[in-house]
Amino acid sequence: AMTTKESNDHLLGDANGMERGPGAQKRSGKWQRPRFTRKALMKCCLVKWILASAAPQGPDSSDSDLELSTVRHQPEGLEQLQAQTKFTKKELQSLYRGFKNECPSGLVDEDTFKNIYSQFFPQGDATTYAHFLFNAFDIDRNGSIRFEDFVIGLSVLLRGSVTEKLNWAFNLYDINKDGYITKEEMLAIMKSIYDMMGRYTYPSVRDDAPSEHVEKFFQKMDRNRDGVVTIDEFIETCQKDENIMSSMQLFENVI
Repeated sequence: AMTTKESNDHLLGDANGMERGPGAQKRSGKWQRPRFTRKALMKCCLVKWILASAAPQGPDSSDSDLELSTVRHQPEGLEQLQAQTKFTKKELQSLYRGFKNECPSGLVDEDTFKNIYSQFFPQGDATTYAHFLFNAFDIDRNGSIRFEDFVIGLSVLLRGSVTEKLNWAFNLYDINKDGYITKEEMLAIMKSIYDMMGRYTYPSVRDDAPSEHVEKFFQKMDRNRDGVVTIDEFIETCQKDENIMSSMQLFENVI
């Protein structure tokens, strides 16, 4: 019989050989740009969380059980979601099953995000990062996220183009959603990531490291020196600067 882990792996593949445990970190001297393939899904904390609930339980579970169970848990407007995302029908069904098991109301609130990230990063304080990430998913700012919005965001993060991912990242960094990123906003996001990673942060971090990191990148991004970064400045700078693109993987690897 297939275990819960094996069922999940069979459905969505392995994690490109990457370390899966909480606090997984790179072993080489540079952040490696991840390949966003079918297998890369299992790197995502949010996906791991809902798939753990979606997988059939018990010693008699099998892949056929998984297929039957996913069919019984099908989101409304499945065809429309397939058109809006880069997930397959089977993937959407499995994601929906886990989502409904964890959130029977059909909505995710901020406390749920905080619980997820506390589980995956117990060595640090994930509260602030979870708050910022939740706000990035909560497009209409009403304090809860529907499955449709949740899975569309995941599709961008996991399988979107570079430009789509950078647009999403800009939205994360733009904390007050005024269309601009300030140095303070960028520092707040970066510090929240370092706080969450805790002792697993690579390389080991001094207290002033987030500030130095932000100072360097903000100067590059703020091309007209007006003290704020626009979406155009953000995307253009990121795409042209290999160091910034490499650094962006820090954020992509803690989704």
